[in-house]
Amino acid sequence: MAAPPLPGPLAHLAPLLGHYGYWAVGAVVFVEDFGVPAPGETILLAAGVYAGAGRLNVVAVAVIAFTAAVIGDNIGYLIGRIGGRPFVHRWGRYVFLTPKRFEAAEEFFGRHGGKIVTVARFVEGLRQANGIIAGTTRMHWRRFLAFNALGAALWVGLWTTLAYLVGNHITTVYDEVSRYQLYVLFTAAALVAAFAVRHALRRRREC
Repeated sequence: MAAPPLPGPLAHLAPLLGHYGYWAVGAVVFVEDFGVPAPGETILLAAGVYAGAGRLNVVAVAVIAFTAAVIGDNIGYLIGRIGGRPFVHRWGRYVFLTPKRFEAAEEFFGRHGGKIVTVARFVEGLRQANGIIAGTTRMHWRRFLAFNALGAALWVGLWTTLAYLVGNHITTVYDEVSRYQLYVLFTAAALVAAFAVRHALRRRREC
């Protein structure tokens, strides 16, 4: 069965996915999860579309992506645990983890604990640095593994399922989403602003 044409950023991954299939999914998700800038989420969506069109097996895509995500994050955890802050401050800039970003993420982890490991899977930037930060802050490995596995399962399950259901209709769906993306961005910005104002007012009352 012919592969469906992939629109937008997904199109750049078509040759890689078409040639290497499951290996491409596993490798890209794996390296992204210990800090290497790679399109892990994008290739997961593209693989889900291919599965929906009958080119790949959706269960195999999900299992490979989940395994790669968990192992990759654990490599990141090991890097952070062994290398610590000096390692991150010296080499982090090469994977866009500057000292300033690291300190902000570290504070965020400190406030929210293990649950942020699960949520971080869906946040660009945090997803790539998740394991490294958890290791550097010396989060207990079993706790990290549990929350990380949960996040990986939710992340893989959501995007693989959505892309699989879209399948051959990806171009139509992409066009519709692109048409309304400006409204979505404005709505998201308004919600973020409202949340920030509410938080500021609450802190003012507490003071």
